[in-house]
Amino acid sequence: MIITLKDGFKKEYNKPMSIIDIAKDISEGLARVACAGQLDDKVVDLRTVVAEDALLNILTFNDDEGKKAYRHTTAHILAQAVKRLYPDVKLAIGPAIDTGFYYDFDREKPFLNEDLEALEKEMKKIVKENLAIERFELPREEAIALMEKNGEDYKVQLIHDLPEDAVLSFYRQGEFVDLCAGPHLMSTKPIKAFKLLSTAGAYWRGNENNKMLSRIYGTAYTKKADLNAYIEQIEEAKRRDHNKLGRELEYFTTCDVVGQGLPLMMPKGAKTLQILQRFVEDEEEQRGYELTKTPLMSKSDLFKISGHWDHYKDGMFVLGDEEKDDEVYALRPMTCPFQFMIYKTKQRSYRDLPVRYTETSTLFRNEASGEMHGLIRVRQFTLADAHIFCTPEQVAEEFKGVIDLIKYVMKAIGIENDVWYRFSKWDPNNKGKYIDNPEAWEMTQSMMKKIIDEIGLDYTEADGEAAFYGPKLDVQCKNVHGKEDTLFTVQIDFVMAKRFEMTYVDKDNEKKYPFIIHRSSIGCYERTLAMLIEKYAGALPTWMAPVQAIVLPISEKYQDYADKVYHQLRDNGIFVKMDDRAEKIGYKIRESTMQKIPYLLIVGDKEAQNKEVAVRSRFKGDEGAMKLDSFIDKIKEEIDTKAIYMD
Repeated sequence: MIITLKDGFKKEYNKPMSIIDIAKDISEGLARVACAGQLDDKVVDLRTVVAEDALLNILTFNDDEGKKAYRHTTAHILAQAVKRLYPDVKLAIGPAIDTGFYYDFDREKPFLNEDLEALEKEMKKIVKENLAIERFELPREEAIALMEKNGEDYKVQLIHDLPEDAVLSFYRQGEFVDLCAGPHLMSTKPIKAFKLLSTAGAYWRGNENNKMLSRIYGTAYTKKADLNAYIEQIEEAKRRDHNKLGRELEYFTTCDVVGQGLPLMMPKGAKTLQILQRFVEDEEEQRGYELTKTPLMSKSDLFKISGHWDHYKDGMFVLGDEEKDDEVYALRPMTCPFQFMIYKTKQRSYRDLPVRYTETSTLFRNEASGEMHGLIRVRQFTLADAHIFCTPEQVAEEFKGVIDLIKYVMKAIGIENDVWYRFSKWDPNNKGKYIDNPEAWEMTQSMMKKIIDEIGLDYTEADGEAAFYGPKLDVQCKNVHGKEDTLFTVQIDFVMAKRFEMTYVDKDNEKKYPFIIHRSSIGCYERTLAMLIEKYAGALPTWMAPVQAIVLPISEKYQDYADKVYHQLRDNGIFVKMDDRAEKIGYKIRESTMQKIPYLLIVGDKEAQNKEVAVRSRFKGDEGAMKLDSFIDKIKEEIDTKAIYMD
């Protein structure tokens, strides 16, 4: 047989060979760092025997799939350590993830962070023992019997849920055996640098109706230096975490009495949201959008027409009981059906199109309790929402206009280099999730792909991520902890016009259905604010800062001049505060600096005499004395141009 390697080099063998033996034949060094193999297009275990011509890539930790095998092996070492120290614990699942791995355990007393040190110590023993890792398969009945004998109820459930023809593979290292598809390393010895990071609760299979398990997160690298760098990155992420920093800086708070996922925006948070909202609404008006304002709830009839009642009801807050009440209402999870009713108030001509309706919408979604986090995932949120009704000939130009608006907004808030694009398509195998019209799906997806290719966007594709009524272009980002989320989205809808009987009269005097583009320009304001707090570590650019300058009189003797400075700044539209407490100036400077206010204006005798302010900024530190009028001109230019200065 002939094995073709990644670089095109060919190796010929006269008998079947395992991938690890092929790696050894190429180089002992390669075999030592091999983590898995890619046989043709499939990732496989190093123990896999190759018996015919094939393309082979030996995967190392430098490859994504190699990292997964390395970290998955570390997850098994963790599970083995847990079983050694706590034999009664039951195993659930323990996959590799982008940043490392986790393992879920069923333990009467959940694991705490203080338990991790002892577990790490036991893991190091297992690595040092250099246990060979063996793979074996069992028939279904024998596999179930083995897991029942070991008391692993969750593994038994997993086996029952697998197809009848599924291969049931296990991995053994020493006394430890786990049901697992693999791949894994050849032994425990290569695991060089690992760290258990945290504990958390996690529902079995992510379902809040199931039992809460105890999850342990960890990560692993081949080099101690890389592990240390990652740990430092985690510490930096903790310092930037909006859920911590946003509360410390008094942007928002939460309260159990109010409810989970219902953040209370404090004055600073509300001010920044107001700044962003005015910026977006003014820009949209310049681009031909018309503002609407629609109800926060509707009768279920509206959502039944749109299809949300069938496809989205579980995610809605329903008011009333369909079996008992004549009318059932629901808080709106989206704006589109309401704006559709505005479109329908009169007959439209092709000359009227495009119609662009925008709204700053308060929306409600019944998120699962385990999914909510700070301002990123909430039950009530505010969306910069809009819908464009256009002819088929106008779709491409309108779509490009939406992308231009989104790019403009992203540049203004400084995140254009922190995002990427995802073309989200339907999954034809999941008919219950989507409108069942394959021809329309293929036509609309081809249309969207052609448009985004013409724009020249660099994007990935994702099956099964479309809206139920059409494909999407999603603008994706990651928070400081590496979790991916959608910031903005643009959708082409081929369904709703017909459902709502929205028409226009075309040039041929025939009634036709418009295409509808659903879009957000700055996305969910709360989520965007969370991202901005994390990106700037709370030190927002001056133009969107809730407090842009603070006046600090050295003592009460200079209060009159400090008041004049304060009022002159305020009269020029600058968001200014005054700290006139009877505290030492050094203390007030430190407090204002901790609050990440862009400009500190210190006034004393010299400043009062010369009509100056002593300026300290986040960007340059002590900038010295400056005429008050000159400072006002300076900060106004910075605000008007939406300058982005990083500390």
